[in-house]
Amino acid sequence: MENEGVSIEKLTRVYIKMREKKSELDHELKQKVGKLEDDMQTVKTAILDQMKELGVESLRTDAGIVYRTVKTKYATTDWESMGKFILEHGVPELLVKAINQSNMQAFLEENPDLLPPGLNANMEYSVTIKRK
Repeated sequence: MENEGVSIEKLTRVYIKMREKKSELDHELKQKVGKLEDDMQTVKTAILDQMKELGVESLRTDAGIVYRTVKTKYATTDWESMGKFILEHGVPELLVKAINQSNMQAFLEENPDLLPPGLNANMEYSVTIKRK
């Protein structure tokens, strides 16, 4: 988009219109994808029910091969006890390596003389445009 000589006010109006259109399209797409995902889950449930009834872990059909697998997800309802357990047994690998962004920012603001080793901070400017 050529913007030489176009005022910031006009560019702002254009941007807001584009953002609103994008939001409408995102909403429509999310609804359609959500419906499709629900329908797909219904079909998967029907397949799993039949496989369970047949007592099989996999099936070969003319349309494709179906496998039944078990996926286990782990969570805790007691983070304090989990933290103690992890420290007690020396198993920090049970946790995901990630930094809580807002907590790190607050820590650095409260402790300007302390910098954790290996910390990288990538900053970039962005423009925020709001409706009048």
